[in-house]
Amino acid sequence: MSTQIPPQVQNQIAQLQQVQQQAQSLAIQKSQMETLQKESELALEEVEKLSDDAVIYRTVGDLQIKSDKQETVSKLKEKIETLSLRLQSISRQEERISKRFTQLQEQLQQSMGQQAQ
Repeated sequence: MSTQIPPQVQNQIAQLQQVQQQAQSLAIQKSQMETLQKESELALEEVEKLSDDAVIYRTVGDLQIKSDKQETVSKLKEKIETLSLRLQSISRQEERISKRFTQLQEQLQQSMGQQAQ
């Protein structure tokens, strides 16, 4: 019995590892988006508590710009919506990656089973 792994099995293992790395990358992205969304929601809650004539400064890049409450609320809601859409997209990608991972695992198990015979 030969202990050398056939090229087909090596390829399947490589694909499996690649899919696993993609899944880890998506998990990190999702965590970052969830954190940003939570921070934005908390900021929105605090801004909404302020009086309509309160002085507010928003960070835009490296600058802080004076803004009114209505504009700040609008920008925060827009940011939350964008983050929500990104999270939905990442969740769909995670589902596809998970299915692909399962599929590759099954193929690899079949290939290994054939090698054992």
